[in-house]
Amino acid sequence: LNKTLKPFVKETDMKKGIEFHLVGAALLGLTACAPADLGNYVASYEQAYKTKHTYKTHMVKRDGYQLHAREFGTNRNASDTTFILLHGFPDSSHLYDRLSPILGKKHRTIAFDFLGWGASDKPSEHLYNAASLRRDLDSIIKEFGLKKVTLVAHDISGFPVIDWSLDNPNRIDRIVLLNTIYGPSKAAIMPEAIARYSSKGFIRNLLVAGAKRSDRQWQSGFFDQVGKFYCDPEVRNDHLRVLAHQARFIRPAFFGLNSVFQAEIKARAKMQKVMERFTKPVQIIFGAKDKYLNIGVAREFAALFPNSKMHLVKEGCHYVQLDRPEEVAKLILSGGS
Repeated sequence: LNKTLKPFVKETDMKKGIEFHLVGAALLGLTACAPADLGNYVASYEQAYKTKHTYKTHMVKRDGYQLHAREFGTNRNASDTTFILLHGFPDSSHLYDRLSPILGKKHRTIAFDFLGWGASDKPSEHLYNAASLRRDLDSIIKEFGLKKVTLVAHDISGFPVIDWSLDNPNRIDRIVLLNTIYGPSKAAIMPEAIARYSSKGFIRNLLVAGAKRSDRQWQSGFFDQVGKFYCDPEVRNDHLRVLAHQARFIRPAFFGLNSVFQAEIKARAKMQKVMERFTKPVQIIFGAKDKYLNIGVAREFAALFPNSKMHLVKEGCHYVQLDRPEEVAKLILSGGS
């Protein structure tokens, strides 16, 4: 599949041989199999995390549903800026497990799961799109009564973070972009799974049907794709199983967002002029070894935002905040100075 990938919002060209292979994989997936049981591992991981770190858990109301959030630095000055950490897909707020406690030593820090992800509610018939992500963020800001925020985006959460910031510049202290995407990009390359599930037509529909039916096939594919997002092998070994355990239950949100993903990217081409007039500080902190949302994407953001500073983390991949949390935290807390 790697040779067939195209930049974001360009049509993916799947050759007949590849299509045949994918159809075969989907058909095999129609036989349901049990996934690996990771429950005990995750329970031990969570218990160890609670022992090591201090935080408060919240369930935030959102249009009849509930969003899961963890608040670090609860004793920090409420008048100071609050960091809100937003994850991408196909992951959860666990993406910030190594970064949140460090930021929480200096600032109130909130990491939450979007509706459909992590420990938040997961309605199967919900319309999962950028507007839904934006409503999730609105609900968090309202629940905590936040007047001024620093928004930290990763991956697809670039949609709600940049949209909200452009609409509310007076309430933004700063934006931090960690290997994220927003509008059309000449440099970005779709991860294989995104290319597969954001395409249109019969092949994609068959793949979705197979992935919905076979928990084991889905989890195996998740391990393969998401495993490529880490640079640090020890972190991958400790952390990937947590996300994979959650992966069985995120499929409605994952397939829903993929179905509108390329349209959402295209729709934001019109926001370029607004971004060029946005004067609040924007920190661009990208893992330099991410081959998907890569250095070229970081440079595109730097060219669009007039008050931006770009930092490339040499030993960071797509999950730069997991690979190099101390380095990322130091950059964020210094404001890029």
